[in-house]
Amino acid sequence: MNDSSGGTVLIRGGRVIDPGSGLDRAADVLIRDGRVERIGVGLESGGARVVDATGCLVTPGLIDPHVHLREPGQTHKEDIASGTACAVAGGFTTVCCMPNTVPALDSPELVRWVMRRAAETGHCRVFCVSAGTVGRKGERVADIAGCVEAGAIGISDDGDAIADPAMMRAVLEQCAKCDRVFMQHCQDPAMTRGSVMHEGAVSRRLGLVGWPREAEETIVERDIAIARETGARYHVQHISSAGTVDLIRRARAEGLRVSGEASPHHLLLTDEAIERQGAAAKMNPPLREWSDVIALREGVADGTITVLATDHAPHSADEKRRPMATAPFGIIGLETALALYAEALVHPGLIDWPRLIGLMTIEPARLCGLDAHGLGSLVEGGVGDVTVIDPEMEWVIGPDDLKGKSTNTPFLGWVVRGRAIATIVGGRVAFQQTRKAVALG
Repeated sequence: MNDSSGGTVLIRGGRVIDPGSGLDRAADVLIRDGRVERIGVGLESGGARVVDATGCLVTPGLIDPHVHLREPGQTHKEDIASGTACAVAGGFTTVCCMPNTVPALDSPELVRWVMRRAAETGHCRVFCVSAGTVGRKGERVADIAGCVEAGAIGISDDGDAIADPAMMRAVLEQCAKCDRVFMQHCQDPAMTRGSVMHEGAVSRRLGLVGWPREAEETIVERDIAIARETGARYHVQHISSAGTVDLIRRARAEGLRVSGEASPHHLLLTDEAIERQGAAAKMNPPLREWSDVIALREGVADGTITVLATDHAPHSADEKRRPMATAPFGIIGLETALALYAEALVHPGLIDWPRLIGLMTIEPARLCGLDAHGLGSLVEGGVGDVTVIDPEMEWVIGPDDLKGKSTNTPFLGWVVRGRAIATIVGGRVAFQQTRKAVALG
């Protein structure tokens, strides 16, 4: 992303929310030379580009700590340019890309390559999560210190768990030394060979190999014990199981530096979606049962789950049309996440908009150390990354709303409420939505 100033932007007439400082009031926001110059009432600036925020929320730029940009090596699915175009369309000003590329992001050279590429072609800020083991094979510890020095803000073998407990301990020890969070994809490979969906009544009815909750929960329980011994920061990616929520709740009550994230699909869908939509609803970890959905929502509401993350996972239409056994796992999520989070959490009254904004800004910023860069906050003198959200805009999720190379989502046709209408990155308006064009009725 070109980080040069986007000139002067005046966001007028919105409700300004900054969860980090507790700010929540009607005000204008003036951004000049890439920084927030003023937050106040009745601001004027001749020649500024004006964004009308009447009836809208004005928030810190949204942050997604878990996306797959597929570059290098899988650019037929997505690349940094297309993935960040999805991000700004969804209101995200910062994304953190996972290391399961080809080759894996397991060296300082590859971390620097992605960051250079993002500076050249990205529409928003991109930070790297580098691999914990060489090639993500779980056999040798990667050069974690070198990757951190090159700019990695987290460590993960995402796409696979580190199955060997001794290797996991060695990786967590390195993460603790470098003060970087380890983000675990919690899946016991011995319990999930050939699995394509949640193990339960639906998998039995369809005759498909089931994926038990225990495959996630046993890894989480093991890793919490190792995190306790090493003092490392440990984060559970894309939680799917009610049991995992309970494990994290107990670990946090103990004072351990353990956290977790929820994704839109696990907050809204169950394994019954497989019957209706087939591989379009094939996830890793899989969609489970309504009791798990409720547990995840309650975990967000009571503060057990502190981060929301899309796990944006693009795949081509041809790949997703394969039989269930061979179709890839995952869906896209950046363009639709905000409205879907609101559908799952705000509209039912579990949390309010300021809390949702916190889960999408300051909390992921703290997780990844991005708050040290001034990200995740909206304050005078701070970084000019701002998202303007119309919380009442109703729209139908359609193919034209998807800005990337892939359209693999089970949410097409959903009527949702809440949308980013402007995304400002470093003082530059990176995306703006015409409100009347998408409003219903």
